[in-house]
Amino acid sequence: MNCGGEANGPFRALTPAYHMLEAATTCGTGPISGRIGGALSELQYRVTLEPSRIRREVIAVAPMIERVRACAVAVDTRPGELSANLEKIDQWTSHAAQAGAQLVLFPELSLTGFIPNHPPAEHETWLRQALADARRLAVPLDCPATRKLAAIAARHDLLLSVGLLEDAGNLLYNCQLLVGAEGIVGHWRKLHIPMFEMPFYNGGTPPVVAETRLGRIGANICFDTLLPESTRLLAVQNVEIVLMPFAADPPPATPAGWAAWASGAIRARAMENGVFVIACNYVGRVSWAGVEQRFPGGGMIVSPRGEMLAEWNTPGGECGLICADLEAATLTAARGEPEYLYRFRRPELYGPLSQGG
Repeated sequence: MNCGGEANGPFRALTPAYHMLEAATTCGTGPISGRIGGALSELQYRVTLEPSRIRREVIAVAPMIERVRACAVAVDTRPGELSANLEKIDQWTSHAAQAGAQLVLFPELSLTGFIPNHPPAEHETWLRQALADARRLAVPLDCPATRKLAAIAARHDLLLSVGLLEDAGNLLYNCQLLVGAEGIVGHWRKLHIPMFEMPFYNGGTPPVVAETRLGRIGANICFDTLLPESTRLLAVQNVEIVLMPFAADPPPATPAGWAAWASGAIRARAMENGVFVIACNYVGRVSWAGVEQRFPGGGMIVSPRGEMLAEWNTPGGECGLICADLEAATLTAARGEPEYLYRFRRPELYGPLSQGG
């Protein structure tokens, strides 16, 4: 079939499935979606036909493995101490590996450290210093620190997720990485930037789900979790495990206080989308440019039904970890129940949501 547009080269490698997709489409405009089975695997495809070209998106669907041992870790990293932060991440990854972990989540900005952003007094002097320091502390995605993370992941044969302040050249981003022995296998930039953080980094582009040996993994960073659209952007890509790293200090600044503040949103995102969620919160005291913040730690692991699989039991202000087994059978069962909400979506009604207001 040819409607005036050339197919993208990479899709030709998907033959025979690619040609099955070509045969399944017709000329015209508008979206077509569905599933095709081929020699490679079952494929999920999405096609948009436009007068001048054809755009096809083909997503290989590989199921989550039978069981994923996941750990959420809170560790007291600090800004300006990159080498020491790497050592702490290495140490706590070892603890998680001893607990059988295949997937380990560390908090938001855990690699480069969280720069406190609640100045109690004169604002301009603090802001100028903090911005200059943020630029100096940020690191690019390809750097010695991320290569060290890959070595840690390789040594323990697991996937490791940490947060960093990303130097993207002309802009900075609050970024969460997923790293394996082969290097970075996924990265996500914080989408929604709360008021106190706006001077430091920009909002990111739509997140892309990482296809990994464990399953399909995505991330929502802290404040993103509170907005349903953040997780839904991952769900439309058939995400199975969502990482939710936090750096939050809601009163009364205890792990229980953090859980009371965060658990409603975390459990809702899990149930709305039928996904596992792993969440952890920053811990310890951070001080920079004359400003200090204290984070209580905390964490939880939640099932696709919104059930708690693991809850935090470490005292406030102390490093710790929790672990749980994520069962593929649980995911399948939850998505086969009447309460599975994702299948009731009506995207054709939601156009006004993207038109402001």
